[in-house]
Amino acid sequence: MTEILALIPARGGSKGIPRKNIRSFAGYPLIAWSIAAAKQSSLATRIIASTDDEEIASVAREWGAEVPFLRPSELAQDNTTDLPVFEHALKWLEENEGYKPEIVVQLRPTSPLRPKGMVDDAIRILLEHADADCVRGVVPAGQNPFKMWRFNGADKPLKPLLEVNGIPEPYNAPRQILPPVYWQTGHIDAIRIATITRKKSLTGDVIYPLVIDPKYTVDIDNLQDWAKYEAVVYGGLDVVSPGRSRRPMPQKIELVVFDFDGVITDNRVWTDQDGRESVAASRSDSMKFKEMRERGVELLILSSEPNPVVEARAKKIGVEAIHGIGMQDKGRVMREVLGQKKVRAENVVYVGNDLNDLPCFEIAGWAVAVADAVPEVLRAADFVLTKPGGRGAVRELCELILKNNSA
Repeated sequence: MTEILALIPARGGSKGIPRKNIRSFAGYPLIAWSIAAAKQSSLATRIIASTDDEEIASVAREWGAEVPFLRPSELAQDNTTDLPVFEHALKWLEENEGYKPEIVVQLRPTSPLRPKGMVDDAIRILLEHADADCVRGVVPAGQNPFKMWRFNGADKPLKPLLEVNGIPEPYNAPRQILPPVYWQTGHIDAIRIATITRKKSLTGDVIYPLVIDPKYTVDIDNLQDWAKYEAVVYGGLDVVSPGRSRRPMPQKIELVVFDFDGVITDNRVWTDQDGRESVAASRSDSMKFKEMRERGVELLILSSEPNPVVEARAKKIGVEAIHGIGMQDKGRVMREVLGQKKVRAENVVYVGNDLNDLPCFEIAGWAVAVADAVPEVLRAADFVLTKPGGRGAVRELCELILKNNSA
Protein backbone atom coordinates (compact mmCIF):
# COMPACT_ATOMS: atom_id res chain seq x y z
CA MET A 1 0.00 0.00 0.00
CA THR A 2 1.24 3.47 -0.85
CA GLU A 3 1.79 5.47 2.34
CA ILE A 4 -0.03 8.78 1.95
CA LEU A 5 0.13 11.38 4.70
CA ALA A 6 -2.51 14.11 5.04
CA LEU A 7 -0.80 17.04 6.77
CA ILE A 8 -2.81 19.95 8.15
CA PRO A 9 -0.74 23.05 9.05
CA ALA A 10 -2.38 25.04 11.86
CA ARG A 11 -0.28 27.54 13.78
CA GLY A 12 -1.60 29.30 16.83
CA GLY A 13 -0.57 32.90 16.18
CA SER A 14 -3.13 34.09 13.64
CA LYS A 15 -3.49 37.87 13.93
CA GLY A 16 -6.23 38.54 11.37
CA ILE A 17 -8.67 36.26 13.20
CA PRO A 18 -7.32 35.34 16.64
CA ARG A 19 -7.41 31.58 17.39
CA LYS A 20 -8.72 31.12 13.85
CA ASN A 21 -7.93 27.42 13.50
CA ILE A 22 -10.13 26.41 16.43
CA ARG A 23 -12.78 29.12 16.11
CA SER A 24 -16.25 27.72 15.41
CA PHE A 25 -17.06 27.70 11.68
CA ALA A 26 -20.64 26.61 10.94
CA GLY A 27 -20.73 24.84 14.28
CA TYR A 28 -17.36 23.09 14.20
CA PRO A 29 -13.75 24.14 14.85
CA LEU A 30 -12.25 25.37 11.59
CA ILE A 31 -9.53 22.71 11.64
CA ALA A 32 -12.19 19.97 11.94
CA TRP A 33 -13.30 20.60 8.34
CA SER A 34 -9.86 19.72 6.95
CA ILE A 35 -9.59 16.72 9.24
CA ALA A 36 -13.00 15.55 7.99
CA ALA A 37 -11.81 15.81 4.37
CA ALA A 38 -8.79 13.64 5.19
CA LYS A 39 -10.90 11.11 7.12
CA GLN A 40 -13.28 10.77 4.18
CA SER A 41 -10.41 9.78 1.89
CA SER A 42 -10.04 6.10 1.09
CA LEU A 43 -6.40 6.61 0.00
CA ALA A 44 -4.88 8.73 2.78
CA THR A 45 -3.30 6.39 5.32
CA ARG A 46 -2.46 8.86 8.08
CA ILE A 47 -3.69 12.28 9.27
CA ILE A 48 -1.40 14.63 11.20
CA ALA A 49 -1.81 18.24 12.28
CA SER A 50 1.34 20.36 12.46
CA THR A 51 0.93 23.03 15.12
CA ASP A 52 2.93 24.94 17.68
CA ASP A 53 -0.10 25.31 19.97
CA GLU A 54 -1.22 22.87 22.71
CA GLU A 55 -4.88 23.91 22.50
CA ILE A 56 -5.00 23.44 18.73
CA ALA A 57 -3.29 20.07 19.20
CA SER A 58 -5.98 19.02 21.68
CA VAL A 59 -8.82 20.06 19.35
CA ALA A 60 -7.17 18.33 16.38
CA ARG A 61 -6.90 15.08 18.34
CA GLU A 62 -10.53 15.38 19.42
CA TRP A 63 -11.62 15.50 15.76
CA GLY A 64 -9.47 12.60 14.60
CA ALA A 65 -5.97 13.83 13.71
CA GLU A 66 -2.69 12.75 15.26
CA VAL A 67 -0.38 15.37 16.76
CA PRO A 68 2.81 13.42 17.52
CA PHE A 69 4.93 16.57 17.83
CA LEU A 70 4.64 20.31 18.37
CA ARG A 71 6.14 22.51 15.68
CA PRO A 72 8.98 24.79 16.85
CA SER A 73 7.86 28.39 17.37
CA GLU A 74 10.34 29.65 14.78
CA LEU A 75 8.34 27.70 12.17
CA ALA A 76 5.05 29.32 13.21
CA GLN A 77 5.68 32.99 12.43
CA ASP A 78 3.69 35.31 10.14
CA ASN A 79 6.39 35.06 7.48
CA THR A 80 6.96 31.30 7.73
CA THR A 81 6.51 29.59 4.36
CA ASP A 82 5.03 26.11 3.93
CA LEU A 83 8.19 24.29 2.82
CA PRO A 84 10.11 24.29 6.14
CA VAL A 85 6.93 23.22 7.96
CA PHE A 86 6.69 20.13 5.75
CA GLU A 87 10.42 19.46 5.94
CA HIS A 88 10.24 19.55 9.74
CA ALA A 89 7.26 17.17 9.88
CA LEU A 90 8.83 14.64 7.50
CA LYS A 91 12.20 14.77 9.26
CA TRP A 92 10.62 14.31 12.71
CA LEU A 93 8.50 11.36 11.57
CA GLU A 94 11.47 9.62 9.94
CA GLU A 95 13.87 10.19 12.84
CA ASN A 96 11.42 9.36 15.63
CA GLU A 97 9.18 6.72 14.04
CA GLY A 98 11.00 5.53 10.93
CA TYR A 99 7.91 6.65 9.00
CA LYS A 100 8.49 7.65 5.36
CA PRO A 101 5.36 8.30 3.28
CA GLU A 102 5.52 8.47 -0.52
CA ILE A 103 2.98 11.27 -0.88
CA VAL A 104 1.93 14.11 1.40
CA VAL A 105 -1.37 15.96 0.99
CA GLN A 106 -1.64 19.51 2.28
CA LEU A 107 -5.10 20.52 3.57
CA ARG A 108 -5.14 24.13 4.69
CA PRO A 109 -7.80 24.93 7.32
CA THR A 110 -8.52 28.32 5.71
CA SER A 111 -10.17 26.59 2.72
CA PRO A 112 -12.70 24.44 4.61
CA LEU A 113 -15.35 23.89 1.91
CA ARG A 114 -14.34 20.88 -0.15
CA PRO A 115 -16.43 18.71 -2.48
CA LYS A 116 -16.67 15.06 -1.58
CA GLY A 117 -13.92 12.97 -3.13
CA MET A 118 -11.52 15.88 -3.60
CA VAL A 119 -8.65 14.33 -1.63
CA ASP A 120 -8.78 11.01 -3.48
CA ASP A 121 -9.16 12.78 -6.84
CA ALA A 122 -5.94 14.71 -6.26
CA ILE A 123 -4.05 11.63 -5.11
CA ARG A 124 -5.20 9.59 -8.12
CA ILE A 125 -4.02 12.26 -10.56
CA LEU A 126 -0.60 12.18 -8.93
CA LEU A 127 -0.45 8.38 -8.99
CA GLU A 128 -1.55 8.22 -12.62
CA HIS A 129 1.14 10.62 -13.88
CA ALA A 130 4.67 9.42 -13.16
CA ASP A 131 6.10 12.76 -14.32
CA ALA A 132 4.04 14.77 -11.83
CA ASP A 133 5.83 16.47 -8.95
CA CYS A 134 2.54 17.58 -7.42
CA VAL A 135 -1.16 18.19 -8.02
CA ARG A 136 -2.63 21.55 -7.09
CA GLY A 137 -6.28 22.60 -6.78
CA VAL A 138 -7.30 25.34 -9.23
CA VAL A 139 -10.46 27.19 -10.26
CA PRO A 140 -11.21 29.37 -13.30
CA ALA A 141 -9.73 32.79 -12.55
CA GLY A 142 -12.23 35.48 -11.60
CA GLN A 143 -9.98 38.21 -13.06
CA ASN A 144 -8.15 37.89 -16.37
CA PRO A 145 -4.40 38.61 -15.94
CA PHE A 146 -4.04 39.41 -19.66
CA LYS A 147 -6.00 42.58 -18.91
CA MET A 148 -3.78 43.54 -15.98
CA TRP A 149 -1.04 46.11 -15.84
CA ARG A 150 2.24 46.73 -14.07
CA PHE A 151 2.02 49.98 -12.10
CA ASN A 152 5.28 51.91 -11.92
CA GLY A 153 3.97 55.08 -10.32
CA ALA A 154 1.26 57.66 -11.04
CA ASP A 155 3.65 59.71 -13.19
CA LYS A 156 4.87 56.79 -15.31
CA PRO A 157 3.29 54.76 -18.12
CA LEU A 158 1.55 51.46 -17.41
CA LYS A 159 3.11 48.28 -18.78
CA PRO A 160 1.09 45.16 -19.73
CA LEU A 161 1.49 42.39 -17.18
CA LEU A 162 1.50 39.59 -19.80
CA GLU A 163 1.92 39.09 -23.51
CA VAL A 164 0.24 36.51 -25.78
CA ASN A 165 1.79 35.11 -28.93
CA GLY A 166 -0.34 36.03 -31.94
CA ILE A 167 -2.39 38.63 -30.07
CA PRO A 168 -0.58 41.99 -30.17
CA GLU A 169 -2.80 43.77 -27.61
CA PRO A 170 -4.36 41.13 -25.34
CA TYR A 171 -5.67 43.82 -22.99
CA ASN A 172 -7.89 45.02 -25.87
CA ALA A 173 -8.90 41.54 -27.04
CA PRO A 174 -12.23 39.79 -26.32
CA ARG A 175 -11.96 37.50 -23.33
CA GLN A 176 -13.16 34.57 -25.44
CA ILE A 177 -10.00 34.49 -27.61
CA LEU A 178 -7.55 34.75 -24.73
CA PRO A 179 -5.94 31.62 -23.22
CA PRO A 180 -7.94 30.09 -20.33
CA VAL A 181 -6.48 31.03 -16.97
CA TYR A 182 -6.87 29.29 -13.61
CA TRP A 183 -6.30 30.49 -10.05
CA GLN A 184 -4.72 28.26 -7.43
CA THR A 185 -6.80 27.68 -4.32
CA GLY A 186 -5.82 26.63 -0.82
CA HIS A 187 -8.00 23.52 -0.85
CA ILE A 188 -5.40 20.88 -1.62
CA ASP A 189 -1.91 20.03 -2.78
CA ALA A 190 -0.85 16.41 -3.31
CA ILE A 191 2.96 16.28 -3.36
CA ARG A 192 5.53 13.54 -3.93
CA ILE A 193 7.91 13.33 -1.00
CA ALA A 194 10.85 13.45 -3.44
CA THR A 195 9.63 16.88 -4.55
CA ILE A 196 10.15 18.14 -1.01
CA THR A 197 13.31 16.24 -0.04
CA ARG A 198 15.22 16.37 -3.35
CA LYS A 199 13.87 19.43 -5.16
CA LYS A 200 13.36 21.46 -1.99
CA SER A 201 9.95 22.56 -3.22
CA LEU A 202 6.28 21.96 -2.48
CA THR A 203 5.42 21.99 -6.19
CA GLY A 204 8.47 20.98 -8.18
CA ASP A 205 8.49 21.64 -11.89
CA VAL A 206 5.65 19.47 -13.19
CA ILE A 207 2.36 20.53 -11.62
CA TYR A 208 -0.91 18.84 -12.64
CA PRO A 209 -4.29 20.50 -12.00
CA LEU A 210 -7.26 19.34 -10.00
CA VAL A 211 -10.01 21.57 -11.38
CA ILE A 212 -12.47 22.55 -8.65
CA ASP A 213 -15.97 23.95 -9.09
CA PRO A 214 -15.69 27.73 -8.39
CA LYS A 215 -18.57 27.59 -5.91
CA TYR A 216 -16.15 25.94 -3.46
CA THR A 217 -13.66 28.80 -3.73
CA VAL A 218 -13.00 29.87 -0.14
CA ASP A 219 -10.03 31.51 1.54
CA ILE A 220 -10.81 32.90 4.97
CA ASP A 221 -8.71 35.95 5.85
CA ASN A 222 -11.07 38.09 7.94
CA LEU A 223 -14.36 37.98 9.86
CA GLN A 224 -16.31 39.20 6.82
CA ASP A 225 -15.07 36.14 4.93
CA TRP A 226 -16.05 34.00 7.90
CA ALA A 227 -19.69 35.11 7.92
CA LYS A 228 -19.92 34.98 4.13
CA TYR A 229 -18.75 31.39 3.86
CA GLU A 230 -20.74 30.15 6.84
CA ALA A 231 -23.79 31.39 4.93
CA VAL A 232 -22.64 29.27 1.96
CA VAL A 233 -22.59 26.18 4.19
CA TYR A 234 -26.02 26.90 5.61
CA GLY A 235 -27.29 27.64 2.12
CA GLY A 236 -26.99 23.94 1.30
CA LEU A 237 -23.68 23.58 -0.58
CA ASP A 238 -22.77 19.88 -0.62
CA VAL A 239 -19.43 19.74 1.22
CA VAL A 240 -17.40 17.35 3.32
CA SER A 241 -18.56 18.13 6.85
CA PRO A 242 -17.35 17.06 10.29
CA GLY A 243 -20.98 16.22 11.08
CA ARG A 244 -24.02 14.96 9.25
CA SER A 245 -25.07 16.47 5.94
CA ARG A 246 -27.38 19.46 6.23
CA ARG A 247 -30.82 19.12 4.71
CA PRO A 248 -32.38 21.77 2.45
CA MET A 249 -35.55 23.63 3.31
CA PRO A 250 -38.57 21.38 2.59
CA GLN A 251 -40.47 22.21 -0.57
CA LYS A 252 -43.70 21.99 1.40
CA ILE A 253 -43.91 23.47 4.90
CA GLU A 254 -47.12 22.92 6.89
CA LEU A 255 -46.00 23.78 10.40
CA VAL A 256 -43.29 25.89 12.07
CA VAL A 257 -42.62 25.10 15.73
CA PHE A 258 -40.78 27.68 17.85
CA ASP A 259 -39.05 27.26 21.16
CA PHE A 260 -39.88 30.21 23.43
CA ASP A 261 -36.91 31.22 25.59
CA GLY A 262 -34.03 32.23 23.34
CA VAL A 263 -36.13 32.14 20.14
CA ILE A 264 -39.29 34.18 20.68
CA THR A 265 -37.42 35.99 23.49
CA ASP A 266 -33.79 37.06 23.77
CA ASN A 267 -33.30 34.53 26.60
CA ARG A 268 -33.15 37.16 29.34
CA VAL A 269 -35.62 37.37 32.25
CA TRP A 270 -36.40 40.11 34.77
CA THR A 271 -37.74 39.18 38.21
CA ASP A 272 -39.37 41.72 40.54
CA GLN A 273 -39.46 41.61 44.34
CA ASP A 274 -42.64 39.53 44.24
CA GLY A 275 -41.14 36.89 41.95
CA ARG A 276 -43.04 38.00 38.85
CA GLU A 277 -41.05 37.48 35.69
CA SER A 278 -40.96 39.44 32.44
CA VAL A 279 -39.11 38.80 29.20
CA ALA A 280 -37.97 40.73 26.13
CA ALA A 281 -39.14 40.00 22.58
CA SER A 282 -39.10 41.77 19.24
CA ARG A 283 -42.38 43.26 18.00
CA SER A 284 -41.22 42.85 14.40
CA ASP A 285 -40.87 39.07 14.75
CA SER A 286 -44.62 38.53 14.51
CA MET A 287 -45.23 40.90 11.60
CA LYS A 288 -45.15 38.09 9.01
CA PHE A 289 -47.35 35.62 10.91
CA LYS A 290 -50.56 36.60 9.10
CA GLU A 291 -48.93 36.12 5.71
CA MET A 292 -47.53 32.76 6.82
CA ARG A 293 -51.03 31.54 7.71
CA GLU A 294 -52.39 32.83 4.41
CA ARG A 295 -49.81 30.64 2.70
CA GLY A 296 -51.06 27.62 4.65
CA VAL A 297 -48.28 27.50 7.26
CA GLU A 298 -49.41 26.84 10.83
CA LEU A 299 -47.42 28.24 13.77
CA LEU A 300 -46.86 26.77 17.24
CA ILE A 301 -44.80 27.57 20.34
CA LEU A 302 -43.48 24.54 22.23
CA SER A 303 -41.80 25.47 25.51
CA SER A 304 -40.42 23.89 28.67
CA GLU A 305 -41.04 27.19 30.47
CA PRO A 306 -43.97 26.86 32.97
CA ASN A 307 -44.32 30.63 33.53
CA PRO A 308 -47.64 32.15 32.32
CA VAL A 309 -45.56 34.72 30.38
CA VAL A 310 -45.39 32.14 27.57
CA GLU A 311 -49.16 31.94 27.27
CA ALA A 312 -49.51 35.71 27.54
CA ARG A 313 -47.01 36.42 24.77
CA ALA A 314 -48.43 33.67 22.56
CA LYS A 315 -51.92 35.12 22.93
CA LYS A 316 -50.63 38.59 22.12
CA ILE A 317 -49.06 37.45 18.84
CA GLY A 318 -51.86 35.01 18.01
CA VAL A 319 -49.90 31.76 18.11
CA GLU A 320 -50.95 28.49 19.72
CA ALA A 321 -48.68 27.57 22.64
CA ILE A 322 -47.95 24.41 24.59
CA HIS A 323 -45.76 25.16 27.59
CA GLY A 324 -44.64 23.77 30.92
CA ILE A 325 -43.30 20.64 29.21
CA GLY A 326 -40.64 18.68 31.08
CA MET A 327 -37.09 19.29 29.82
CA GLN A 328 -36.85 15.70 28.59
CA ASP A 329 -40.33 15.56 27.04
CA LYS A 330 -40.24 18.07 24.19
CA GLY A 331 -39.56 15.41 21.57
CA ARG A 332 -42.37 13.18 22.81
CA VAL A 333 -44.84 16.07 22.95
CA MET A 334 -43.85 17.22 19.47
CA ARG A 335 -44.54 13.76 18.04
CA GLU A 336 -47.95 13.75 19.75
CA VAL A 337 -48.76 17.20 18.32
CA LEU A 338 -47.84 16.11 14.80
CA GLY A 339 -50.04 13.05 15.17
CA GLN A 340 -52.98 15.11 16.40
CA LYS A 341 -52.58 17.64 13.61
CA LYS A 342 -51.93 14.93 11.02
CA VAL A 343 -48.81 16.74 9.83
CA ARG A 344 -45.91 14.79 8.37
CA ALA A 345 -42.59 15.43 10.13
CA GLU A 346 -40.77 16.15 6.85
CA ASN A 347 -43.07 19.16 6.36
CA VAL A 348 -42.23 20.64 9.76
CA VAL A 349 -39.64 23.29 10.68
CA TYR A 350 -38.39 23.49 14.26
CA VAL A 351 -36.53 26.54 15.58
CA GLY A 352 -34.41 26.22 18.71
CA ASN A 353 -31.41 27.49 20.63
CA ASP A 354 -30.51 25.10 23.46
CA LEU A 355 -29.86 21.46 24.31
CA ASN A 356 -33.47 20.59 25.14
CA ASP A 357 -34.36 21.42 21.52
CA LEU A 358 -32.18 18.67 20.07
CA PRO A 359 -34.85 15.90 20.32
CA CYS A 360 -37.15 18.13 18.24
CA PHE A 361 -34.35 18.70 15.71
CA GLU A 362 -34.25 14.95 15.13
CA ILE A 363 -37.98 14.87 14.36
CA ALA A 364 -38.43 17.95 12.18
CA GLY A 365 -37.82 17.94 8.44
CA TRP A 366 -35.74 21.10 8.79
CA ALA A 367 -33.92 22.08 11.98
CA VAL A 368 -33.16 25.79 12.36
CA ALA A 369 -30.99 27.49 14.99
CA VAL A 370 -30.90 31.14 15.97
CA ALA A 371 -27.54 32.85 15.58
CA ASP A 372 -26.72 32.77 19.31
CA ALA A 373 -27.65 29.13 19.87
CA VAL A 374 -25.31 26.92 21.90
CA PRO A 375 -22.56 25.13 19.88
CA GLU A 376 -24.24 21.72 20.02
CA VAL A 377 -27.40 23.18 18.46
CA LEU A 378 -25.44 25.07 15.80
CA ARG A 379 -23.78 21.77 14.81
CA ALA A 380 -27.06 19.88 14.66
CA ALA A 381 -28.94 22.56 12.70
CA ASP A 382 -29.68 22.33 9.00
CA PHE A 383 -29.70 26.12 8.86
CA VAL A 384 -28.47 28.90 11.15
CA LEU A 385 -30.15 32.29 11.05
CA THR A 386 -28.08 35.47 11.03
CA LYS A 387 -30.20 37.10 13.76
CA PRO A 388 -30.19 36.12 17.45
CA GLY A 389 -33.23 34.93 19.36
CA GLY A 390 -35.72 37.63 20.32
CA ARG A 391 -34.00 40.12 18.03
CA GLY A 392 -35.21 39.39 14.54
CA ALA A 393 -34.56 35.65 14.14
CA VAL A 394 -38.24 34.69 13.86
CA ARG A 395 -38.95 37.34 11.23
CA GLU A 396 -35.84 36.32 9.29
CA LEU A 397 -37.08 32.72 9.17
CA CYS A 398 -40.59 33.75 8.11
CA GLU A 399 -39.20 35.84 5.27
CA LEU A 400 -37.00 32.93 4.12
CA ILE A 401 -39.99 30.59 4.05
CA LEU A 402 -42.25 33.08 2.29
CA LYS A 403 -39.57 33.78 -0.31
CA ASN A 404 -39.04 30.05 -0.87
CA ASN A 405 -42.78 29.44 -1.23
CA SER A 406 -43.15 32.20 -3.80
CA ALA A 407 -40.22 31.01 -5.93
